[in-house]
Amino acid sequence: MLIEALKAFFIGVVEGITEWLPISSTGHMILVDEFVKLNVSAEFLELFLVVIQLGAIMAVLILYFHKLNPFSPRKTRVQKHATWRLWGMVAIGCIPAAAIGLTLDDFFNEYFYNAWTVAIALIVYGVVFIVLEQRNRRREAVYLESHRVGARSVRGRHARPVYEVGPGDDGDNAEQALFRVHTVDEIDWKTALKIGCFQMLAIIPGTSRSGSTIIGGMLCGCSRTAAAEFTFFLAIPVMFGWGVLKLIKYVLAVGMAMTATEIVVLAVGIVTAFVVSVIAIKFLMGYIKKNDFTAFGVYRIIVGLVVLAYFGAKLFL
Repeated sequence: MLIEALKAFFIGVVEGITEWLPISSTGHMILVDEFVKLNVSAEFLELFLVVIQLGAIMAVLILYFHKLNPFSPRKTRVQKHATWRLWGMVAIGCIPAAAIGLTLDDFFNEYFYNAWTVAIALIVYGVVFIVLEQRNRRREAVYLESHRVGARSVRGRHARPVYEVGPGDDGDNAEQALFRVHTVDEIDWKTALKIGCFQMLAIIPGTSRSGSTIIGGMLCGCSRTAAAEFTFFLAIPVMFGWGVLKLIKYVLAVGMAMTATEIVVLAVGIVTAFVVSVIAIKFLMGYIKKNDFTAFGVYRIIVGLVVLAYFGAKLFL
């Protein structure tokens, strides 16, 4: 039981990190499954890999509890209304996934859940991140030139420039001009629906739910922070609903019976995913305040090539 618990701990760490960073939890899980195999039934394993995401969801609810709580006594009437409006945008953003994603989930799992699809999706979206951030940098440069605002270099290859204050400029106008939406409270229903359509792309294994929605958010004019936060909030109903659906399928297939080992594995996985998710979310939000997503794009390409190399080698060995 101890060995299985340690395996569950490791899987929970991977889930907690990769669920929120735009690097594809599926891509990493398919590699983990090659080396770390739980000694449980196939039905339970399928349930486990989905239900541990509930731990990740709890991290979002805890970290953003005040922002997401429309009943908070510390909020004014206007703030409560804004919170309900935010939940409305989340609901609209979930429509594409609910209408199409759940319908096609089994189909994509059956025909596209393989190393080749995952590797290609990792690489393609890695390139998209790099190209998108290069475009953003060009737009920043145009703004700086037109406003004659200097940018002093900062350490780190993918760090965003620090703007010197110029006449009539507060130093933040470059990013303000780059994105139309600066906070999640400014997202309207059209933008929420468009981002929801991008989230639907995550049905392709290796795409990354957070990655697709962050890319969609930025393409729709959202700042990096707004896109990331809205990604977190969209995950709450989507991942919770997916977890409940998998649980229902499991109960209908094998009933509620679980071995003592399976219960321990499930508990360890959920708790670990929760703790690591808290750390990962805090890291991401701190990182993108000073850096862009280029590093994640490069990382995705590297992981995609590793997946291709590893499973390609297995075909000839």
